[in-house]
Amino acid sequence: MKKEYKALYEKFGLNVVYYRKSLRVTQMQLAELLDIDRSHISAIELGNVGVSMDLIFKMCEVFKIKPKELFDFRD
Repeated sequence: MKKEYKALYEKFGLNVVYYRKSLRVTQMQLAELLDIDRSHISAIELGNVGVSMDLIFKMCEVFKIKPKELFDFRD
């Protein structure tokens, strides 16, 4: 990940947190729904890792949202 994009990764992570909490699930529960490790969810939410398109699409299915909503960054 390029340092210049770190703030965008963090904003993406905050959106994942928002939708996870809206769904009222823990990181562990979301990880199980997405078939990934809980530590990967944590890293995504903190903006420490990138996310594949496959995982983005799967998140959208779980959250029942459109992909653009994960990228609608608020100030």
